[in-house]
Amino acid sequence: LNFKMSKATTCREAIKNWEAKHGLVAAEAKEVSLICQIPFIEKMDDSLNQLENCEKLSLSTNQLDRIINLPKLKNLKILSLGRNNIKRIVGLDEIGQTLEQLWISYNQIEKLEGLNPCIKLHTFFASNNKIKVWDEIAKLAQLPEIKTVLFVGNPIYGERTNKEVAPMIVKRIPQLENVDSQMVSNSIRQLANELD
Repeated sequence: LNFKMSKATTCREAIKNWEAKHGLVAAEAKEVSLICQIPFIEKMDDSLNQLENCEKLSLSTNQLDRIINLPKLKNLKILSLGRNNIKRIVGLDEIGQTLEQLWISYNQIEKLEGLNPCIKLHTFFASNNKIKVWDEIAKLAQLPEIKTVLFVGNPIYGERTNKEVAPMIVKRIPQLENVDSQMVSNSIRQLANELD
């Protein structure tokens, strides 16, 4: 048996396949899902810039290693990049103006830099990454709209449960309303205030 590794699917091919499957023009669609391509997509490329009407773009479960600038996606609200090999958050300068949710769980992210342009971001899912330092979590306090985060499964939790970690996160990002799928209650806020 001779299994030859086929080369990666390009974004251009994935978009063509999506159009064929749905009978729609991708450039006109509000939601485009390029998840779980066979073979995987390894690189985001300029063909994604044709998705000018897109409000939700899903590229999860591929082999992407980096995020690129997408200056033409002026309507993008949700970017789903979970289950890839992304190591750094970059390329959000333009889409940061409209982006409301970034789903980036199950990647290789250690540092939470590159989120500053995301002035409308209210939801940030980054579970099961490589975040090891509390100062990285604190960077999200600069985001004016941030309300909901998911960080479970990062090394920073150590042996602690979600419940034990919630006040530690709220202390660093006081404006949060939801941490790891639990509402931030008054008791969590109180515990956060008592932490050194």
